[in-house]
Amino acid sequence: MTTILRRQQGAVGHPDVRRQSLRVALAATAIVGVAYLIVAVAVVGLATKNLTDQVDRRLSEYVAHGMRSPGPVGGDFEPGPGDRPYEVPILAWGIRTDGVVFPSPAASAVTLPQEFHDLVGTASATLSVGSFRLLGVPVSDGIIVVGQSVVTVAESQGTVLLAELAIAPVLLAAVFLGAFAIGRRAATPFEQARRRQLEFTADASHELRTPLSVIEANTSLALSQPRDEEWYRTAFERVDNESKRMRRLLEDMLWLARFDATQGPPNAEPVDVGVLAVATADRFSAVAEARHLALSVQAAPADSVISVPPEWLDRLLGVLLDNACKFSADGGTVRVGVTAEGGRVHLTVDDSGPGIPTEERGRIFDRFHRASETKAGAGLGLAIADAIVRATDGRWKVGSSAAGGASMSVSWPRAFSGPRETAPRRTTQRAEQTP
Repeated sequence: MTTILRRQQGAVGHPDVRRQSLRVALAATAIVGVAYLIVAVAVVGLATKNLTDQVDRRLSEYVAHGMRSPGPVGGDFEPGPGDRPYEVPILAWGIRTDGVVFPSPAASAVTLPQEFHDLVGTASATLSVGSFRLLGVPVSDGIIVVGQSVVTVAESQGTVLLAELAIAPVLLAAVFLGAFAIGRRAATPFEQARRRQLEFTADASHELRTPLSVIEANTSLALSQPRDEEWYRTAFERVDNESKRMRRLLEDMLWLARFDATQGPPNAEPVDVGVLAVATADRFSAVAEARHLALSVQAAPADSVISVPPEWLDRLLGVLLDNACKFSADGGTVRVGVTAEGGRVHLTVDDSGPGIPTEERGRIFDRFHRASETKAGAGLGLAIADAIVRATDGRWKVGSSAAGGASMSVSWPRAFSGPRETAPRRTTQRAEQTP
């Protein structure tokens, strides 16, 4: 678990991830900023139009209710008995056809510009006392022009602009930080995959270099001068061993490559772990006999059926038994146990080897990592086993066996009868360490 977290943190903190995340955040902030500017301008425009329309309606109401009659220009103008009071003064001017202007009392000190003496409809104007909205209505002997100050419209515009300016930096900062965080989260898996591919390539090259060097050295020596028959036999045995080692390494690498490229696991089937464990142990009986190992299988009679791809479970059992036989000393013991407890089936492989140091248990599933250099191997077996366990909703438990060696245990949800425990879909915890 610690190793996984360290890798994730390393990928998140990688300069490429930060650089790409920063670019994404800046692009997202720029797009949102432009969109916000457009929306802000539209909001101000709509607010101004709505407020101006309200002023126009108020002027129309004044004209409709404020005149006693549509009689001669110069008559008295006063608010009628309308339901809506007029909160601000409304100025009025009557312009006769001969050009004489009759201002209302409120407009006596305000001069109506000449250009508006023949106004019909609405218009905006700047008078001596400020900005006004004017409405001109023709009557029998002239034109009535009424006007209302639009200072409230300007104040409302200022309020909306101030609110938009206050919201803008907060919104853009939130977008930048959110996009940066999302960019880092989205880029991390790709960066992890890229780094893992580079590490895999480097480790594979290193592992292949050794057998190739041995093969090249033996062939060069064989061709350099005539040798006796025994020397050639020994050289060919070395070449054969290294060739088999390369083949195993390439097969494991191809399996992992296919696994990484697979969109999902193959069709799962009900598999009895106990039956498959007995069959796998039978395959390794010759290996155990050659090493004088006591290989035993204890499978409980209870239901131990799980739903997994059979070929994957067979590969997992092969990896665990191969490691147990490989690391157990001659004359040691290898025990395979299958039990069903509650809603889970447990598979345990114990050996009498040197065991796994506590500090190494968090890294034994890393590709090309070997906890011990005393035995040959590329370090891909447990990586394959871990990939299978994670893809089949299994849980690892790594500890020490009663014989002092390693104890590798995996549990899965049972496929059929019996109460079930809730298992995570794909656990990220690689190994649980037990004393």
